[in-house]
Amino acid sequence: MGKILVIDDDRLIRKIICAVLKKDGQEVLEAENGEIGLSLVISECPDLVITDFQMPGLNGLEVLNKIIALKHGIPVIMLTGFGDITLTIKSIQEGAFDFLEKPINPDLLKTIVHKALNSVRQSATLTDVLRTNNQKIPNFDNTLLVGKTPQMMEIFKNIGLISMNKVNVLIQGETGTGKELIARLIHFSGITYDKPLVVVNCSALTETLLESELFGHVKGSFTDSIRDKKGKFELAGDGSIFLDEISEVSLNTQVKLLRVIQELEFERVGGEAPIPMRARIITASNKNLEELIKQGKFREDLYYRLKVFTITLPPLRDRKEDINDLVIHFLCKLNKRFNKNVKKIGAGVIEALKEHDWLGNVRELENTLMQAVVMTKNDVMEVENLILNSRVGDYIEKESEVFEMKSLSAIEKHYIKRVLDEVKWNKLEASRILEITRPTLNAKIEKYFIQP
Repeated sequence: MGKILVIDDDRLIRKIICAVLKKDGQEVLEAENGEIGLSLVISECPDLVITDFQMPGLNGLEVLNKIIALKHGIPVIMLTGFGDITLTIKSIQEGAFDFLEKPINPDLLKTIVHKALNSVRQSATLTDVLRTNNQKIPNFDNTLLVGKTPQMMEIFKNIGLISMNKVNVLIQGETGTGKELIARLIHFSGITYDKPLVVVNCSALTETLLESELFGHVKGSFTDSIRDKKGKFELAGDGSIFLDEISEVSLNTQVKLLRVIQELEFERVGGEAPIPMRARIITASNKNLEELIKQGKFREDLYYRLKVFTITLPPLRDRKEDINDLVIHFLCKLNKRFNKNVKKIGAGVIEALKEHDWLGNVRELENTLMQAVVMTKNDVMEVENLILNSRVGDYIEKESEVFEMKSLSAIEKHYIKRVLDEVKWNKLEASRILEITRPTLNAKIEKYFIQP
């Protein structure tokens, strides 16, 4: 049992929260605005504060900052009715214990309150660490992610914590789940927001070219190296370097990456002078790196150096509750891109989208909506505007006869051609679905004489 202060200008919201907490055996204080709430914090010294964000006078973030400034160690839970991702991250960065969205779920409220009160009871045995941050709320125009499911909200909260230091981060998830967007969110929402972010697609380069891209090279180190060139680590400076598809890096390059992380320095290809490495390393993979370690294709020591903190993105099929918000987000984006005015969603559209498996995840959803927006002739997106590809699952079910009495190469040729046809010969998308590199896909197209 604890003493809890509820700050909200909405009397009905205060009444609901107080009723839930009192029934749970808590002692509850009320305040109708931030100023009154802060006076009660000083006079009553509650164990926990629950405050709304949008209030006249002091808003929730201002209340949070003033409570932290008092150094009483009182945890604060932030409330909002707006589902603002930027606010979620900023609240956690500023030191909020947690974040709750209205309408309040009583069971979730009680769970978080119990966790907060337990943290108060444990604080006497822990060393306080004061975190101050006067940074302005960053602009997420280019890194916006949509998601209100518990898995995504937990990811956003974690980003609020890890973005305030340069800990190495490994982002795992299927193709199309938004791994690069998460990397950008980590970079631009914390201490590196005004520093360079350098992106490297490890699957698009050969081993020799990748080393030159990462570490740079000196003039004359190999054929056609007519001048010195800075590598991506050097260009990242004090910012972040994002290594996408890290699983595609050769074992030889993995050894060199490990040395960079251990020694915090590197040399250009053909060079001798050490260059300090100051950037945060963010990596991403759509493959199971632990399985690759067992197969001898990925170094275990490098894996643990990269996964100081791990973010696992759920596939879209596991968070279909977000589809409605994603559709609205993409409609705004695509209307601007194609100069359209699609602002209404017809009957059955959301239901049809939620029934789809989305093997290509959010990227496939965006591509599907792109086609639908182009096909829409007025301001309403209808079901008939949607083109939902059957993709791999239906392919196996409907064309199982392909697998009967045929050679492996014949099956491979048939399957690659089907995938290419499904994605209208977008080789980048096909290589992602097939989980092979573009050069490998091109080689197989040439080997099997595959044509559109």
